[in-house]
Amino acid sequence: MHLPIQLRDRQGRRKYLTPDERRIFFNHTKTLSTRNRLFCQTLYYTGCRLSEALALGEFSADVEGKVITFKTLKRHGHEHQRSVPVPNEHVKEVRSLGKCPFPYSRTTAWRIIKKAMAGAGINGPQATPRGLRHGFAIKCATENAVISKIQVWMGHASPMTTMIYLDAVGAEERDFIRRTWD
Repeated sequence: MHLPIQLRDRQGRRKYLTPDERRIFFNHTKTLSTRNRLFCQTLYYTGCRLSEALALGEFSADVEGKVITFKTLKRHGHEHQRSVPVPNEHVKEVRSLGKCPFPYSRTTAWRIIKKAMAGAGINGPQATPRGLRHGFAIKCATENAVISKIQVWMGHASPMTTMIYLDAVGAEERDFIRRTWD
């Protein structure tokens, strides 16, 4: 049975990075080796799944289009690709890494993210690759990105899955409601 995505753990703690935590994480990535920095920043910029970043190939970083194209791995039996716009310099740097930009095992990749989170002083259930993914979606929602675009960027088959990310808590929830006060 597939359990629905939850943005909070059983104790009610959020499982996504806030915009401030995302900024702190991003700034910390600048202290990492080039490949590890680009790996962390790819998850930051795109909200991709860990396994999707690891599956990137030589032509996944399209310098001309300024996008990174992922094979969406959760569409059981259907190969689906999606392109996510990223800053021009980032796509150039990822492309420069060659055929296999991130030649890590899942375990190593997980450790890279966890170590970067710890180095940034971020702890808790949100300090994970999935926390980056969920934080990306929350950031898109709080910046008024169109839900259909968030759905495409996240690789969701159903808009109902994407709608889960509107269930923000804390400051992000206040940002959503604050817009109704003006």
